[in-house]
Amino acid sequence: MSDKQNTHFRPDIEGLRALAVLLVMFYHLEIPGITGGFIGVDVFFVISGFVITQLLMRNFEQDTFQFRDFYARRIRRLVPIFLLVSTITFLAISPFYIGDAYYIFAKSWIASLIGLSNIFYFQELSQYFSPDSRSLSLLHTWSLAVEEQFYFIWPLGLFLAWRFGKGKSRWVHYVLLLLAALVLSIYMAYQMPTAAFYLLPARLFEFLLGTGVALFVHRLPRLNRFWAEFLAGLGFLLIMATGLLLDQHDIFPGPNALWPTLGTALIIYVGSQQQKVSIIRLLSLPVMVFIGGLSYSLYLWHWPPIAFMHYQLIEITWQNQLLVIAATFICAWLGFHLVEDRFRRLPWSLKRTFFTFVFGPLIVIWLIQSTIRIADDLSFRIPQERRAIYEIIENNNTTSMYKRCFKGPFYDFNKTEACLFGEKTADGKPNAALIGDSHAIAALGMIETFIEGSDTYFLLVTQASTPFFPTAIAEKLYKNDDEKRNRNIALSEYLAENQNLTVFVGGVWGAYTGSTHGRQYLLDTLVWLKQHGHQVVFIGDVAELPSSDFASCLLKNRQDCSFDVERNHGIHQNFMRFKQQAQEMHPDVIWIDPYPLLCDEVSCQSVLNGIPLYRDESHLNNVGAREIGREYIKQLGNPLISL
Repeated sequence: MSDKQNTHFRPDIEGLRALAVLLVMFYHLEIPGITGGFIGVDVFFVISGFVITQLLMRNFEQDTFQFRDFYARRIRRLVPIFLLVSTITFLAISPFYIGDAYYIFAKSWIASLIGLSNIFYFQELSQYFSPDSRSLSLLHTWSLAVEEQFYFIWPLGLFLAWRFGKGKSRWVHYVLLLLAALVLSIYMAYQMPTAAFYLLPARLFEFLLGTGVALFVHRLPRLNRFWAEFLAGLGFLLIMATGLLLDQHDIFPGPNALWPTLGTALIIYVGSQQQKVSIIRLLSLPVMVFIGGLSYSLYLWHWPPIAFMHYQLIEITWQNQLLVIAATFICAWLGFHLVEDRFRRLPWSLKRTFFTFVFGPLIVIWLIQSTIRIADDLSFRIPQERRAIYEIIENNNTTSMYKRCFKGPFYDFNKTEACLFGEKTADGKPNAALIGDSHAIAALGMIETFIEGSDTYFLLVTQASTPFFPTAIAEKLYKNDDEKRNRNIALSEYLAENQNLTVFVGGVWGAYTGSTHGRQYLLDTLVWLKQHGHQVVFIGDVAELPSSDFASCLLKNRQDCSFDVERNHGIHQNFMRFKQQAQEMHPDVIWIDPYPLLCDEVSCQSVLNGIPLYRDESHLNNVGAREIGREYIKQLGNPLISL
């Protein structure tokens, strides 16, 4: 991903680029065995650190370095082909992407252009109701943003070190900086994994490995043939082993990122001294050099069609894999020769370059984003006969409809009529409560269906990721989380003061019943509720979809919107273990479990009677919840009839 014309050409480095981009492509295409192919990005980071540092040092020594020239070259190198790829992607997805998915693309387009997409995606994917990352068409630009941020800080830092450190040993300072960056990466990987993955600080040591080779290769020992072969072979083994053995569940970056990046640095070090080593010759093969030369274009082009397939629920078969690979290479070759290689050679000033490739496009993309946000009526993108389905999915998010009962004050939660549902009692006080997390509020429509015609009048008190536990348990579980602790303490006080209620308890049970401790906490909560005279009704959860994009299955020309039950089987079994224990202790507890209504031994349904049930991968939409309630009564009777 660096400028070949501004470095002494190294065919082995082009080969490393080829290896890196192929690992990333094969990983995203789900080629069997390439479970850790994402480390190709980290190989790129080391190469960038090496090449940019060599370029800068050469310019410093020749007294030809100008900040404005450096950044003008970077913009001309990176941005024109990005504009081509992103514009074509926008035109291609416009007939298909709807709602938040379409708007998120527009926002990410701006963030990608200005080199902040890693921060944008970190924020977007850290939200409770986050989109499915696999269908974000510009998600891969996070790594380009990390590089661009490195390019922003490194030239100045290196220039100052070179200007004021002449004649001084910089080896110790470099080692201390590298070790500090590595320790920071390890800390972030364990303590804040999402930030570690997307943000520059956790990746900085990877660039520094490359810069270290560039700065100090002349001080490192000269290698004989044996040691050159050994170190190059070891480096290649480290890259391939992590690419084949790691997977998305491993801690990363942190310690696991050290191995492929150290391997890359070793190969660059060996190649700086000897080009006749076996691994160096392998990487220097014409086919590897050819692929390496296209690596930036290949990286940009490969992901949008894969994201589109995920969004449209198109299976990534071997035929589709071959089709994407072929299309990516054709587009990359054309893009390289028609755009990338042509614009990088223009002798434009920074001002002209910036206004042509950044400021001007930024205004256009902002106007597109504003149009999507304000005036997108879907008229040219969704057929009239499917508008009703779209409205159900997009505009019946219970957490948004009743935000005041979900995102209110954590201690002094909303007790007004705005959060009261059902037939109002004579004294206006609720005789029931629906409590729990986002899955509890998602079941609201179902509960409303069950209580129609009854005298049940319930208060809705829910909060994201916050199951109800009485004060003693909440203070133990949430001692470091004031929001969850305070909500549970306040709700415990309310339920202690207002006894003999019907308490509907909902939650994402898969997260709470998977361990013996979790089930015991819930059993203790049940005991506490019974001690305060409450009639308890547990609301079972629905199955989780393969992805949030599956919620809009009916809009994607699919005949069958069912999905495999296998991934949900174990989760539901944990809930059933808890249910069995609870029933043995308290047989009068009422259970509402929609899971058997929607799932058999083979598959689960995401659509019922032509109605889409979900709003994302695990939450029901309000209309879908009501439809489940009606079908539940039709097939199994009203579970609340005894009340």
